[in-house]
Amino acid sequence: MSGVSSVSSSDFRQIAIRTEAGKAERLFRAAVSAFCSLTRPSRREIAQLEDLTLPLFDEVSVESRRYVAAALSECEYAPTALVRRLAEEPVEVAAPLLTRSNALSDIDLIALIGRHGLPHARAIARRKELNPTIADLIRALERPALVKTRPPETVTKLAPKPEPATEADAASSVPGEAAENARRRLRSMMRPADDSADVNAFLGQPAYVKLRETALTGNAAFFQTALADALEIDFATARSVTGQSGYAALLAALRALDLSEDRAFLIAVAVYPGEFPHPQAIRLFLDRYRLLHREAALDKVRAWKTESLSLAIHGNSSDAAGAEHQPSNSDQASSSLKAS
Repeated sequence: MSGVSSVSSSDFRQIAIRTEAGKAERLFRAAVSAFCSLTRPSRREIAQLEDLTLPLFDEVSVESRRYVAAALSECEYAPTALVRRLAEEPVEVAAPLLTRSNALSDIDLIALIGRHGLPHARAIARRKELNPTIADLIRALERPALVKTRPPETVTKLAPKPEPATEADAASSVPGEAAENARRRLRSMMRPADDSADVNAFLGQPAYVKLRETALTGNAAFFQTALADALEIDFATARSVTGQSGYAALLAALRALDLSEDRAFLIAVAVYPGEFPHPQAIRLFLDRYRLLHREAALDKVRAWKTESLSLAIHGNSSDAAGAEHQPSNSDQASSSLKAS
């Protein structure tokens, strides 16, 4: 029949693709809408929804994802896996879940802030009952200069003026003293001048607050000083704890301080942000933290202290032996007289 236009096989494929895409959109929305109408869904129904929607996730439009995120944000028993997947979307899609969903735990929220930064953090800040620790983290992101950087001349005023070194000072110096002097200088820089409270909000606070605030400044030396104070170890040891490529040593230090999981993770992600690129890495950290017995962590800290003391004693012995072998001025004069 001449009136009927011919349709190629490629045209049929395009029609099929459009039909399948539309089917995925309708199925995605309809499944979530039906689920949200359930008063109290069973675990089986939650699992069924995840099995149905997650494979379709990459095929549906941004509008459908936004629709589903808004619907699930009001759902008391929303499927956790689907909510977490939607929460990783740009804030334009994820905002309703970040603001309201009960399916996101505190650890989920901290991880989302770590991966997505201020846009997600600002949405999370609108939650009605937000963990104070997370609220502090968001405030720190909004105002990164918790410890204000003063001009060089101001810092010089805060730090004690160095006195000229004498031979007696050189003779009395012991290994590690330079590090401790640096540590004292850091403290003086962190101390408000003339009782002004604009430098450090964390002075006089519990150990955790000092660790958290210094970790969030991004200044390694500030955090190492706070860690040395909290564990009563020297600055060099604290620096070695955070100077490693992984967080194993820091994990032991935080466990020795008996911090809760969320507090320990917040500090760890601030010090080692690259170690937590995905939820599995966060789960591994939490599992390792739970399995590490506090007494074992305390033993680790005691070992650090013992090693530091041993090095100091060994250094003192070496210095004393060197002093004994060094000829005094009188000996040198006597020998020169004999030679003459």
